[in-house]
Amino acid sequence: MITSAKLGKSFHNKQTDKRKNFITANPEIQPTRVIMLGPSLQEQGGMGAVSNLIIESATPEIQFQHISTWNGPNLTKLESLQVFCLAIWQLIGLLLQQKVDLLHLHLSERGSAWRNSGLILIALLFNKPVILHAHGAEFHTFHARLNPIFRKFLNWILQKPTYLIVLSESWRKFYISHCHIPAQKVVVLHNPVDFPQQLPTKNQDEQFKLLFLGKINQRKGIYDLLKAIALVKAELSHKIKLIIAGSGEINETLNLAQELGIEEKIDFCGWVNREQRNQLLAQVDLFLLPSYNEGLPMALLEAMSWAIPVITTPVGGIGEVIFHSETGWLVEPGNSQQLKTAIECLLENLDLRDKISQAARNKVAAFSIQKYSISLSKLYQDALKICKN
Repeated sequence: MITSAKLGKSFHNKQTDKRKNFITANPEIQPTRVIMLGPSLQEQGGMGAVSNLIIESATPEIQFQHISTWNGPNLTKLESLQVFCLAIWQLIGLLLQQKVDLLHLHLSERGSAWRNSGLILIALLFNKPVILHAHGAEFHTFHARLNPIFRKFLNWILQKPTYLIVLSESWRKFYISHCHIPAQKVVVLHNPVDFPQQLPTKNQDEQFKLLFLGKINQRKGIYDLLKAIALVKAELSHKIKLIIAGSGEINETLNLAQELGIEEKIDFCGWVNREQRNQLLAQVDLFLLPSYNEGLPMALLEAMSWAIPVITTPVGGIGEVIFHSETGWLVEPGNSQQLKTAIECLLENLDLRDKISQAARNKVAAFSIQKYSISLSKLYQDALKICKN
């Protein structure tokens, strides 16, 4: 049975309670009804995590309803089409009943771009403001490879939303220069983090725990990471345990680990939920994400918020939050030798790890979900004013 995803009870009840209290205290104010469309809230990736966090932490004057337009890669094309058609049916029903003030759409590359094109056209027909929220780490390559006619059409569509949220200044420049979106419409909102107020004391044992958290594939640099682990010098190598959490190319990763003779150094956790993720973040010494393309990865920001030293690459928006040897350690994408050197350097220098981890935590304090929710609410109100005028 193909259905749209529903909010978890804890998320829904928390938001509903806040909204009821707000309405009771402010009976003259009607909540802003936002329909959020994008991947299922159970989606194993950054967009699902961001959507859940936004809905859970919404300011009380915002009333969210989420509609899934995509339920993951494991469905057939026909099943995915059914999910999207159901989403359109639900959206049009709400619009006809005048239960929509604003649409918040989550954008990635490939199929997501075309699904959102249809949703934007529907919003135009009903004269509703649209916040388009760009996440796709590979949108630039997808855009460049499009047939010129399709690219021109997509650019025209992307110019229609009231605002486009991007994850970094570098992505803002891309959408303005390549998609010709007016600069005043493109707003930078870094991904939010659920900032832990207190950090646990870590066990001081002989083993170093390294964490890779994300989609397990070439784009995230998992194979480069395994090669780097195999190169680490012997006096450190026997102390290392690499924890790999996520879904994706697990068999290929395991095969390479066996070829390199490091399978005993690796633990595969599979995909982890928020509670399991926090348990991992509470115990690891280093976070590793040697990606080739990124937006601004949630996992990286979460690691920084938990005061974990990060080794990553300066791609997408990462270079705007990770400053080399200050808030993290940067290496070139695909360079296993640099990655190996960085791992050795940080594992051998506790003072450097402590300095970087504290600076990283201070850096992402500005990205707390509480501050983000206030900024997003203001953007919604600005969009509504523009639409009325």
